[in-house]
Amino acid sequence: MKHFLRVLTQFFVFLYCKCLWRGLKFVVRKFSGRCELQRICYNNKHGARRTLKIESSLRYSKYELLQSALSVHPDKVEKTIEDIMALKKINPDTNPQLSVSLQASLLQIVGYRSLLAEVEKLRREPYDSENPEHEDTLMKLWKELRPDTPLTSRISKQWCEIGFQGSDPKTDFRGMGLLGLHNLLYFAEHDKVTALQMLQDSLQPKHKSTHRKPSELNKPDWEQKSLDKAIGYSFAIVGINITDLAYSLLVGGALKTHLYNVAPEMPNLLHFQQTFCYLMQEFHRFWIEEDPSDIMEFNRVRSKFHRRILRQLKNPDMALCPHFSASDLHLVNL
Repeated sequence: MKHFLRVLTQFFVFLYCKCLWRGLKFVVRKFSGRCELQRICYNNKHGARRTLKIESSLRYSKYELLQSALSVHPDKVEKTIEDIMALKKINPDTNPQLSVSLQASLLQIVGYRSLLAEVEKLRREPYDSENPEHEDTLMKLWKELRPDTPLTSRISKQWCEIGFQGSDPKTDFRGMGLLGLHNLLYFAEHDKVTALQMLQDSLQPKHKSTHRKPSELNKPDWEQKSLDKAIGYSFAIVGINITDLAYSLLVGGALKTHLYNVAPEMPNLLHFQQTFCYLMQEFHRFWIEEDPSDIMEFNRVRSKFHRRILRQLKNPDMALCPHFSASDLHLVNL
């Protein structure tokens, strides 16, 4: 029965896209004198709301030129826009802003695809202890998180101090490859104060108490006291898990809302790493709010956190960390 309903739903979706939707577009164009791309650009501000609609319009267009525009090389975006306007018989002299808007949105679309490819390449590259660059990056991570503590040897239980599971971190990077390492290092370098505070909190095994009522504390003090509740998780392992979460948001397309709102043109790896920093801090706060009894509840808390982020990203005007600022990342509604 479920299979039958699924097939029936797919049939009606196909019927709508192939017949009803195109017929409706034809009628609206005749009455308005504008094609769908024109209406989208003129009726929506630059950002995810506009770019997502343009992406959908191109994907379901009957013209191969418009469909192929989604995968065009960034260097050919300008020429592609010219071809689209010629196909749609739009005069660029009387519609100068249209080509600018289309170009910005198309750059975001192809940039997202390029970012996905770059992130996937890093994820698929395994950590190699024989590679000097890999080893150098790992040593940088240690120095950022333990600046006053020399590492006694490459294989050492000291790695557990920054949240790895054993004496050799390379085994912990298997799932996310170099992507996990690069994200952790970016966080440690660009938001060092917060990273060190989170690491310190994560090492505390027991809860602390304040002995004072919240009303007796001013707001900054109370916010700080709320972080006094011990975390009890492995910092580096959580970082790798949050990298996996950010990766799944990127692959699933949920991050389009965020990236189309924060990247004026092409999203790049920097935007992805800034998003990772935001997710690390938000997960840290979320873990405190959930107050799990032990680390065995990690998967439950992570899944709940993932669902919350997905709900937030359903708003096309939403952006995570629109302007990355060390120690001051927060969710805002544009």
